[in-house]
Amino acid sequence: MHALGCRMNLAAVLNGLLVSVVAALLWKYVKLSEHNALLEEELLLTRQSQELSQVRIDYHAALQELQQHGTRMVCTGKMHTDRVCRFDYLCYSTEAEEFVFFHSNASVMLPNLGPRRFQPALLDLSSVEDHNTQYFNFLELPAAALKFMPKPVFVPDVALILNRFNPDNLMHVFHDDLLPIFYTMGQYSDLDEEARLVFMEGWSEGPHFQLYRQLSSKQPLLKEQLRNFGKLLCFTKSYVGLSKMTTWYQYGFVQPQGPKANILVSGNEIRQFSAFLAEKLNVTVGEPVEKMDEYIVVFSRSLNRLILNEAELILALAQEFQMKVVTVSLEEQSFADIIRALSRASMLVSMHGAQLVCSLFLPRGAAVVELFPYGVNPEHYAPYRTLTSLPGMDLQYVAWRNTKEENSVTFPERAWDQGGIAHLEKEEQERILKSKEVPRHLCCRNPEWLFRIYQDTQVDIASLLDALRQGLTSKPGPKKARPSSTVHPGRVREPKCQTSVQATNEAKLTVSWQIPWNLKYLKVREVKYEVWIQEQGENTYMPYILPHQNYTFSENIKPFTTYLVWVRCIFNKTLLGPFADVLMCKT
Repeated sequence: MHALGCRMNLAAVLNGLLVSVVAALLWKYVKLSEHNALLEEELLLTRQSQELSQVRIDYHAALQELQQHGTRMVCTGKMHTDRVCRFDYLCYSTEAEEFVFFHSNASVMLPNLGPRRFQPALLDLSSVEDHNTQYFNFLELPAAALKFMPKPVFVPDVALILNRFNPDNLMHVFHDDLLPIFYTMGQYSDLDEEARLVFMEGWSEGPHFQLYRQLSSKQPLLKEQLRNFGKLLCFTKSYVGLSKMTTWYQYGFVQPQGPKANILVSGNEIRQFSAFLAEKLNVTVGEPVEKMDEYIVVFSRSLNRLILNEAELILALAQEFQMKVVTVSLEEQSFADIIRALSRASMLVSMHGAQLVCSLFLPRGAAVVELFPYGVNPEHYAPYRTLTSLPGMDLQYVAWRNTKEENSVTFPERAWDQGGIAHLEKEEQERILKSKEVPRHLCCRNPEWLFRIYQDTQVDIASLLDALRQGLTSKPGPKKARPSSTVHPGRVREPKCQTSVQATNEAKLTVSWQIPWNLKYLKVREVKYEVWIQEQGENTYMPYILPHQNYTFSENIKPFTTYLVWVRCIFNKTLLGPFADVLMCKT
């Protein structure tokens, strides 16, 4: 017995030693990994610093240019909300964390706004309109002050200086950053693939930084990295601000969220961008899909807003549409793999969330099915419905809403930003728990909205299938791109009017014109003409929609009276052309 006990003790000692050795090796591996990561980061910054300091410009010539001519600025846009400015020798003090405009007798500042530059700002640094955390301005100094300042470091690259709005959220990454950056760069020929993106909002890289890297061959610079290059950094040529033309949604900072009042982008521009990004990520899109290969994609979430009966949902979709169903997850797959799956999918099904912005990679003819938790009205939260409805996106959209409270799981004890309400007064907690629908609200910390949107949901399969049967206008699936049908008519040509007096109280007015020049090159389903007739001196007019190129009016036409007449062409009921020059017709 004694010998057996010795052997057991010896085994325990050896096991203990082995565990200790393994633990020591693991600890050393972790430390080496951390050290390696730090070295890689330092090497990256060193490479960037070396790249910036390469002798691609004559330093003394650049310094002399700055001292003699100062900074030069020319902006486009009348208001700070639509302004992008081009600078020569805009500088940035990493000590003061301020941009600096150096004045000399040769400086240019257009527009020269004086103190209006601070009402409220020169421009918005992000594509989110008039947000007080996104304003850009600069300090002013005489160029002579350079002799008392740290030696400037000149950035030879053409730079685009901007703020990312929220780089942790995929919807914001695409809608507020990537699309506006892509089309801002497209507006200026020198903002090419060699341009340098400079992010000044102060965020770290974030989980989607690799997507920003696709827009330029140069590594983007973060605000925190600028101090590594010196105390005074001068951009030899830079553009500041972003075009807002590609944004379609406002987030509710001033009024409850919804589509922008004046949307300027179409699905054609969105699809051009998505094709560009897919190509950069080595994803082939646009290939034909055989009927037997059609499938549905379900976005799976693993942290919150779970679909509790996801397996049942997948089976029901497969049976209903006779298609394979696959799941994708941002937590488990690369973004390139997700794009690859979506680019050939017939349908995308997902709980409401930022991942639905990926629907811009779906092929034409596909459907987007957005699932909303209990108490959340789909009419009040519509960024993805708005995206799918843009002309040229050619996507179907169906919203499903959980109307059964017992099919939801809430998390009142979580942190406030994950839907928790335990931090609120007891009465407010009870009110939220009894509420049946989140009322319209402003962004961004409404506790009732967060409480409801972070629920887990058991999808009622029968009601979802009913919604799909009613909402889908055709069987979803990839379709060939059709030529754009949004071609507007030109002006009608050679408009003329003739008048005649039939009696003391009776007259006729004949108006004729030739077809718009571009119509002879188009196949248009329906062509109509709109004629406005207004008696001179009156505030009202009579509108007419006509199928022919001439018409004689007698009703309400008075003798010895002057009439103003406008004519324009209309394609397919909605595509309006410009009015021709006004005709002045005297009876």
